[in-house]
Amino acid sequence: MTREGIIARLKANAEAERRVRRGTGVHRRGDHDMNTDDMRHPGPLTPAAVLVPLVDRAGGMTVLLTERNANLSDHAGQVSFPGGRIEARDATPEAAALREAFEEVGLPHERVEPIGHLDDYETRTGFLVHPIVGIVTPPFPVKPDPSEVALVFEVPLAFVLDRRNHRRERRLFKGRERVFYVLPYDAHYIWGATASMLVNLCDVLIG
Repeated sequence: MTREGIIARLKANAEAERRVRRGTGVHRRGDHDMNTDDMRHPGPLTPAAVLVPLVDRAGGMTVLLTERNANLSDHAGQVSFPGGRIEARDATPEAAALREAFEEVGLPHERVEPIGHLDDYETRTGFLVHPIVGIVTPPFPVKPDPSEVALVFEVPLAFVLDRRNHRRERRLFKGRERVFYVLPYDAHYIWGATASMLVNLCDVLIG
């Protein structure tokens, strides 16, 4: 998919979301989508933002992801987008996503062109995540923050857009079965909120 095609699809998605906001209310995805509503966090939710970085490689677009350190208290060892809580100094979710991407992996703001966003996402752990999509122009440095990030890697966008790679798995959580998306890529186990946002990206770009 071309850069122009991605931008056009995201603009169309933004317009569709504006219609939803004017009508029945804000559409949010979340961990509860494939489960029951009682898996939703009772609130209040903590605002957060992530950058969904689409790297404009000569051989085709890729998605940049991180693997979190195994010793972190939250989401240890999981694959995620660069991101975190929206702080008082952040004027917008976009500003928060860009700040976090620089702090976590050293991605310079000037190498990122924010082009739109995906659906807001509620996590079971109590965050309301705003996924900001940005096109990243190489070359750019990769300097992971060792206190948070164990690994930075890229997945071909073509892999993400192939629905044959979207698996649903089940796991017992506190005595109850939970259903979630998994996109296994090489040795990487991409699951949970990150996998669901990648499925949302696929929904937006190819329908």
